[in-house]
Amino acid sequence: MSKAGTCYYSVLGICKQASASEIRDAYRRQALKWHPDRWTRNPKVAGEATKRFQQIQEAYSVLSDKGKRRIYDAGLVGLLADDDDEGFLNFMQEMVLIMQNVKSQEGNNLEDLRGLLMDMMADDERRKFGFDWDSSQTARKRARFADA
Repeated sequence: MSKAGTCYYSVLGICKQASASEIRDAYRRQALKWHPDRWTRNPKVAGEATKRFQQIQEAYSVLSDKGKRRIYDAGLVGLLADDDDEGFLNFMQEMVLIMQNVKSQEGNNLEDLRGLLMDMMADDERRKFGFDWDSSQTARKRARFADA
């Protein structure tokens, strides 16, 4: 889901298995249909057209980039931003690739990785604000992934 809660695939009107050319073609169709310049004569629709056009551009910017698409498909879209540190983005892409390549083991799947990452980020936030405890549940999850 995008930051606004809309599925990027549905914004472009494509399925999750769409190829790069299908994504590009869908983007072009939607961008032409909802370009704000086409709707200037109809002020009632102009605002909606601008909003949709921005959603279309956001969806295309993520789905057309292989790395960002992997992160989006893994459910970690909240970690994507235009001003992200490229090193962090590369790290997340590598983590998603590793998890996709690892055979599905009991309790070790992409959702577990996402949960672990969110727990680790929450722990860092607690420490930043002076709450320096370590959740035993998070510690157990970290150990489980370290052993895998």
